Amino acid sequence: MSHAFPLQPLVHLAKQKNDAATRKLGLLNNNHLTAQGKLEMLQQYRKDYQEKLKNAEKDGMALQELRNFKDFICRLDEAIAQQNAVVAQAQLSVQQGRSELSDMQRRMKSFDTLSKRHDEAERKIEAKNEQKILDEHSGRRNAYKSAEQGDEN
Repeated sequence: MSHAFPLQPLVHLAKQKNDAATRKLGLLNNNHLTAQGKLEMLQQYRKDYQEKLKNAEKDGMALQELRNFKDFICRLDEAIAQQNAVVAQAQLSVQQGRSELSDMQRRMKSFDTLSKRHDEAERKIEAKNEQKILDEHSGRRNAYKSAEQGDEN
């Protein structure tokens, strides 16, 4: 009769934590991609607006209009700088999420190794018990045969 692996509750908990870390990493990756997309959109918008400014300067423009263009480009630059910080933070979060998932996977692998060792030890004990039973059965059968042969003589 084999015994249950005593650390099974911890194995279950480690699996739950691993699953949670996997989901979290997925969300972090999604957040990073979203932040990167917003940054690229802002950069493209700035590039387009800069192009409009160049075209407007060629055609001539009022000083107030020029000032408005440059002010707006400065605000875009600020938004780009802020979004760069958001992207950097999102990337850092992704790296931390990967590290956390890696730790959870290592922990699960350790528990898996312990579980396999436990199972192997249980199989050895069971095989030893079965061999003992077979040896006893064989011994009884030989004793019975010897007793029968002794009665015949």
